[in-house]
Amino acid sequence: MIQISNHIYCDARLETLDITNRLLPSAYKDTPYLIIKNFFTPELCRQLVSLVKKDDESQQAAVKLENISGIIESDVVTEYRKTNIYTLDDFYAEYYEKQFLKYKPLIEEYFAAVMTLSTDIQVLEYKEGYFYVKHADDSSELIDENGETVGFKCVAPERKLTTVLFATAHQSNARNSSESFSGGELLFNYLYNEKGEPVKIEAEAGDMVVFPSNPYFSHEVLPVQTGYRLTLVQWHDAIC
Repeated sequence: MIQISNHIYCDARLETLDITNRLLPSAYKDTPYLIIKNFFTPELCRQLVSLVKKDDESQQAAVKLENISGIIESDVVTEYRKTNIYTLDDFYAEYYEKQFLKYKPLIEEYFAAVMTLSTDIQVLEYKEGYFYVKHADDSSELIDENGETVGFKCVAPERKLTTVLFATAHQSNARNSSESFSGGELLFNYLYNEKGEPVKIEAEAGDMVVFPSNPYFSHEVLPVQTGYRLTLVQWHDAIC
């Protein structure tokens, strides 16, 4: 393993692979990801959850796939991902944008990057049994016949940073058990703590997790065992 921050290590194999975007914050930071507390207040999170649960207009989230011609397309593949996606209500979208502008200088300083364009905000719902398998937000993972990772192909170069805002809490950090979930952790597949354990994020409602979109931060959403997991996800281009 290779140390990439004060308390976090990464799989040494990544250093030998062809990775287009290798954005990492300073190794002197405590972690290579940033957690912003109370980006949304607990009350605002509760209101948003209530609103989404009443919304009948959702669609299944897709994954990016490369066809035989090398063209990247999106398709619903439930073996890879089981998630519902909603459009964010205007009131919450405006509040989110105001909060994001407030914290943007902090994010830019942390990752030594100047943020430019951002995608629309996706509201992602994970009910019991829902999940998202291992993936990198900017790349497709290349696997050989033995199932070993041999590289990554960048398919979304405009994604430099990923933000995930939790509207419900992991059960271990929940103030209200009716608005929480078990399982459903955000697991970074190539990151490890000082004990050699994979890094899992067990967030509180209102926490925003910010991390580079590159393969170092390949991640998955573990299956939700109980409860209701709701997040607001966005991707951001940046000059690094």
